[in-house]
Amino acid sequence: MLRATRERAGAADAAAETRTTVINPQAGWSFPRLREMVENRDLIYFLAKKDIVVRYKQTAVGALWAVLQPVLLAAVFSIFLARRANLPSADTPYGLFALTGMTLWLFIATALTACSQSTVTNTNLISKIYFPRIVIPVVAVLAPIIDFAIAFVVLVIALFAYGETPGPKILLAPLAVALAVVIVLGLGVWLSALLVRFRDVSHAVAFALLMLLFITPILYPLSLVPDQYQLFYALNPLVGVLELFRWTVLPGAPEPGMALVISLAAGFIVLFTGLAYFQRAERTFADII
Repeated sequence: MLRATRERAGAADAAAETRTTVINPQAGWSFPRLREMVENRDLIYFLAKKDIVVRYKQTAVGALWAVLQPVLLAAVFSIFLARRANLPSADTPYGLFALTGMTLWLFIATALTACSQSTVTNTNLISKIYFPRIVIPVVAVLAPIIDFAIAFVVLVIALFAYGETPGPKILLAPLAVALAVVIVLGLGVWLSALLVRFRDVSHAVAFALLMLLFITPILYPLSLVPDQYQLFYALNPLVGVLELFRWTVLPGAPEPGMALVISLAAGFIVLFTGLAYFQRAERTFADII
């Protein structure tokens, strides 16, 4: 009897070892499962760490690029726009005004570019192993936050250098960054899913970022847009976020008002539709990519 019990236990162990888990794609339209994201948090951490290490590997100045880019661009625009074109900047010195906009803009541009290309750049990973594919664009958006954090410290130092004392509302700056992450992720998942099928999307992204630099209030105040067009202009989801960020950082910046509400509504629509499309499209990633 003891021998029979041992045999049954051995058979049960063998069955457990050979058990196969079958993963079937969800039918119809759906959203990525938050539970799967939580279960794969270690994967998100290690992929983000890898992206950060690769970004600065074998570079001459390393993380200093996060400082040089916004500072040099703000300096160039200050010379050509503030002095030559007499571009207004409310009650803020134009150099500080431009640096504030460029600090957040460079994060948005870098994160959106990386997110849109994330599926194609991770072809080997997608085609060899199963994991929630949404992890890839999420990691692409999270990694540039390190660059932004470094640039933000420089921005705060610049505030004091210009004689501007930031108020308590600067504590809300992370909220503006979080909203920027939401909008960039929404746009990024749309583009990353489309890029799997249409490789020329990468060219469209580069052109769109160039256009957004001029149709978003990065280098000029929102007040330059005529009042009757401002609400329509705010359909660009980056408008409200940039105005919010500038309001939290610059003591004399105006409140974002309705522009923020409209931009957030547009941003969350892009996010939810993008997640749904990505979830539907990811079923064929491994076959097409």
